[in-house]
Amino acid sequence: MTASNHDALWLAILQEAELAVRDEPLLASFLHMTVLRHGTLEDVLAFHLSSKLASPVMDARALMELFREAFAANPAIIQAVRADITACFERDPACDSYSTPLLYFKGFHALQSQRITHWLWQEGRKTLAYFLQNRISEVMGADIHPAAKIGHGVMLDHGTGIVVGETAVIGNNVSILQGVTLGGTGKDHGDRHPKVGDGVLIGANTSILGNIRIGDCSKVGAGSVVLDDVPAHCTVVGVPARVVAQLCPGTPALDMDQRV
Repeated sequence: MTASNHDALWLAILQEAELAVRDEPLLASFLHMTVLRHGTLEDVLAFHLSSKLASPVMDARALMELFREAFAANPAIIQAVRADITACFERDPACDSYSTPLLYFKGFHALQSQRITHWLWQEGRKTLAYFLQNRISEVMGADIHPAAKIGHGVMLDHGTGIVVGETAVIGNNVSILQGVTLGGTGKDHGDRHPKVGDGVLIGANTSILGNIRIGDCSKVGAGSVVLDDVPAHCTVVGVPARVVAQLCPGTPALDMDQRV
């Protein structure tokens, strides 16, 4: 399989897959079927996600065609996918290749699957969006509402136990670790979930509850319960969370320094 010279990311993924075939012949069939026989990143993602999410009542072929339809209708999805792959490669020390999140990280898979359910939601196909939300939760361990709005360059590290509510908004270049909840606080309808700014780092097992704002380039320490707005460039920690550092330089989501 060849790749256009200007598409450096896709070319890197192809080269990594070819090397992996040589290094581990037992995976040759998997890598040819999943990567090397396809012509674009979109086709790889559609095939791989549909294989994972297929069930006795929704076969992989139907899902693959649906996912291709979504990518063709909204090219911004694939632009976000590319930024998310790069985010994993640059921020996760366990990620040593661009193909690793694409093939093996379920947090990445859950996020890209939600991008498809979000497109379905916007198209008014809410029943199918709910069906896939349930399937994503079963298979990938992350429960993200189709209506939630998620930016680009986002890393869901591990992905296990992440819950994102209907009216939540996640900005660009955000890093979220396992066990994080972006939830509501009661039975109220309407706009009731957190709004996470750009460059935010949210530590493991954190709960951020209610229609509150997490300011740009802030850091939420692991295990915190956040019930109030967090100013930009601040670090908060605790139950309930309190500001422990102000006017912090840098972008925590990119630095991935979880110390407080």
